[in-house]
Amino acid sequence: MPEVLLADFQIKRLEVLNEKGEADPELLPELSDAEMWRLYELMLLSRIFDERAVALQREGRIGTYPPIRGQEAAQVGSAFALTHKDWLFPSFREMGAHLTLGYPIPQLLQYWGGDERSQKVPPGLNIFPFCVAVGSQIPQAAGAALAARYRRDPVAVVTYFGDGATSKGDFHEAMNLAGVFHLPLVFICQNNQWAISIPLKGQTASASLAQKAIAYGFQGVQVDGNDVFAVYRATRQAVEKARSGAGPTFIECLTYRMADHTTADDAGRYRSGEEVTFWAARDPILRLERFLEGRGLWTPQKREETAAQAAAIVDAGVAEMEAAPPPAAAELFDEILATLTPRQAGQRKVR
Repeated sequence: MPEVLLADFQIKRLEVLNEKGEADPELLPELSDAEMWRLYELMLLSRIFDERAVALQREGRIGTYPPIRGQEAAQVGSAFALTHKDWLFPSFREMGAHLTLGYPIPQLLQYWGGDERSQKVPPGLNIFPFCVAVGSQIPQAAGAALAARYRRDPVAVVTYFGDGATSKGDFHEAMNLAGVFHLPLVFICQNNQWAISIPLKGQTASASLAQKAIAYGFQGVQVDGNDVFAVYRATRQAVEKARSGAGPTFIECLTYRMADHTTADDAGRYRSGEEVTFWAARDPILRLERFLEGRGLWTPQKREETAAQAAAIVDAGVAEMEAAPPPAAAELFDEILATLTPRQAGQRKVR
């Protein structure tokens, strides 16, 4: 499983761990057994959180929710390479990254329940609010990276987005800015093959999304997004490069959205069951379990114990979320702007 080049565009394709759980020892990142197990714990926590959130939505206890099933390696593997000094600009489907960095579960659930108080990030976490408007967070990340460069702050700025966002002007403007100003910015595209009901081939004629970085003068890397070690390795290299002042990187994580786009969607109307079955066999958690079992670190019993612990953590978060009193009407205006406009101030007073 060596690094290979897409012949026409010189884009690296990184694979470390195959579907059988076999890893290339030359490419395997330097992680201890404890760190590898932590990656597994976080991926399983993300999966169980996701299942609970979907169930809560079906029961009417939260609002519309975007599942992350199948994208755990892309999210956990990349976030695991960050420090709390780095800055993260998510879209709306990065709950695995949030959980990896320690974002409180009650707040994540509050957000999908429509409570904007959840967007007030706890101290010590440099995570910007969820961004449902497709691609709009990408130029914000470029602006933060430009500020970090001017301040000579040795941090990396990371922004996540899906394949559909690469069709937006926001994406191209931010990529151009990053290239021109040599910004400490890492673009992480979770190419999950579908932008709602539009397949990848309906988004681009390019052989890869990663090659788009070439036009803007910096490196693009394509990784197996269901391989947590490949994602971690590529992100670790990219953030170290950014922190050192060596410029931006675009990482395309080839993965798959195994669930619906959101709980308001029915993916069965536009994609085949055979396609889903094909990708289900490449489940990132199953792949890591096979690898860990080969190292004597995983057993079915340990999985049950770890899943039970994760479920208890998520259930405690659900209970805390549902026990929180609803916001007062005036609180809807808090944390919106540093200074409210006269119109907003008047509305707040009326309420």
